[in-house]
Amino acid sequence: MILIRDIFQLKFGTAKEAKALWKDGFAILRKAGFPDIRILTDMTGTYYTFVLESQHKSLSDYEESAKREADSTEWRAWYPKFAALVETGRREIFSIVDL
Repeated sequence: MILIRDIFQLKFGTAKEAKALWKDGFAILRKAGFPDIRILTDMTGTYYTFVLESQHKSLSDYEESAKREADSTEWRAWYPKFAALVETGRREIFSIVDL
C-alpha cells in the first residue's frame, strides 16, 4: 500500500471555502477510484495548510486513478475553483510499512 499526500498552502482566509468545495471534490475522486480519502487541516505550523490524503494498492493503481480523474469532465470543471484558492502545493508519496 502507498499513501499519497497532496499538501496545499491556501490563500489567507480561504479554508472554509476550500472545505466546502471538497464536498463535491470527494464525490468526483471516489468515482475516479480514490477509495480512502481524507482531508487534514493545520492546527500548528504554517497557517492555511490543507492536505488531501489517499491510500492506494500501488503506485500504478494511483496512476490509473489519477488518469481517470484528469479525464473526468466533472473534475476539469471543479478543479479550477479549488486551484484559485491555492498559493502553492506539493505531493508526498509514502510506502505503508506493515510491522
